[in-house]
Amino acid sequence: MADAPAAPRMIAISSGKGGVGKSTVTANIAVAMAQSGLSVGVVDADVYGPSIPGMLGIRGSKPAMTPEGKVIPARAHGVAVISMGMLTDDDAPAILRGPMVTKYLQMFVRQVDWGPLDMLLLDLPPGTGDIQLTLAQAFPLAGAVVVSTPQDVSLKIARRGLRMMEQVKVPILGVVENMSGFTCPSCGTVTHIFHDGGGERIAEALGVPFLGKIPLDPAVVDSGDAGQPLVQAAPDSPAAAAYGRIARALAAAGPGATGIATPFAWTLADGRGRPAPVAPAPDGLPESLAALDLDGVNLRLTWADGHVQTLAPRDLRIACPCAKCRDEVTGARLLDPATVPLDLRLTRIWSVGNYALGMAFTDGHDTGIHTFRALRQLQDTEMEDV
Repeated sequence: MADAPAAPRMIAISSGKGGVGKSTVTANIAVAMAQSGLSVGVVDADVYGPSIPGMLGIRGSKPAMTPEGKVIPARAHGVAVISMGMLTDDDAPAILRGPMVTKYLQMFVRQVDWGPLDMLLLDLPPGTGDIQLTLAQAFPLAGAVVVSTPQDVSLKIARRGLRMMEQVKVPILGVVENMSGFTCPSCGTVTHIFHDGGGERIAEALGVPFLGKIPLDPAVVDSGDAGQPLVQAAPDSPAAAAYGRIARALAAAGPGATGIATPFAWTLADGRGRPAPVAPAPDGLPESLAALDLDGVNLRLTWADGHVQTLAPRDLRIACPCAKCRDEVTGARLLDPATVPLDLRLTRIWSVGNYALGMAFTDGHDTGIHTFRALRQLQDTEMEDV
């Protein structure tokens, strides 16, 4: 039997605030990657304000379905695309509550007939809200790129976006400074309308790569409005060259995530879905898992740096951080440990993005998300309190 195709590297293109040109960056680096020979897909995850179809010239394209019930993505400039803009009329608003947004995002990734892909770029909406958290929890993101402009206010909000991705253990692949400077077409003088060098400074301060500056160019807007990305419309322009360098850097970057492969869902009764272990190393990340196992009825965790923990199901249940068990404001415990059975067992364990585990117990409780950081600290804190 032939091996299953390798999963694509999923990279989120994010921004702290709107109006920084994130979707334009996504469209151009996707086409630049495709021009280099990679198989590329784009998920327009900005459900409320989709703009990728217009920028790639597929506005009004309605997706078809395969006999198996999967959505066939549109294709433009060598890139496969799925977007809410392809499912609704051009001026129809997407009036959706959070659960429906989550459903659409799951569909855009899992129920689309992408075919073999090398890269899957996720064009996120601005901010640090529900969509960003859903994608970080549901899919094994290889990393995130943060787009900003040189303005101080944009850079401050970009810092928040970086911190959010770090908290959910999505590796930061780099910072892109968009609208970096304007070159006069007559005299060649560069004018830094929105300041200069802020993106590079914030990348250095936070210890993440700086992927490059993209200069202001009226042709970027004109080509985007015409549905032909700048890397095709004006491949010799300075902005197109900058997009190309960023695309090559992202394509060459190694996998961001370390530890066991995600997603997984391990049913303990029959062992189905247990993730394959990886070898720990002295330089492994202390909050990345290398293996999960059972030590009798207890959960045995081996971390990427070689540290090993053995945690009792009852202790894990008492340490549950969900809103039923902990006050969301004060963090005070609401669950009475005396109500937790002494013979409690784990029934199922699943990954939550690259940063946490979900757990189900024999008492029916299954709503807690145990972050790797909390699990790593559990023996030294919670277990001594109970």
